[in-house]
Amino acid sequence: MNGAEIAALIAAGAFAVLVIFTVIVLLKVSNLLDAASATIRETGETVIPLLTELTETTKSTNKQLEKIDVITDNVVDATSNLSSLISSFTTTIGGPLMRVGEIVRSVSGLIGKKK
Repeated sequence: MNGAEIAALIAAGAFAVLVIFTVIVLLKVSNLLDAASATIRETGETVIPLLTELTETTKSTNKQLEKIDVITDNVVDATSNLSSLISSFTTTIGGPLMRVGEIVRSVSGLIGKKK
């Protein structure tokens, strides 16, 4: 065997080792892609029901918020009516009570001066 044949054998051996390492790397990448696709598939299977449940929860929450809006509107109306009632009561009863108070004060002042 001469030098050229030995060099050719060494080159062939190195190429065979390179091919073996390339095949090993490709197999590992293939396994990684299989695992990634399985994970994506499982995630898709669990996310869709979760999104459906989230949509139902959002609809239910919106219904409750609409009820709270109605209650809030009723409270505003009741507060407005109560304010009007108090204003009316103050106008109707407050003026004469003030006059009675003034009369009582005047009378008590007069009684106090006679003593």
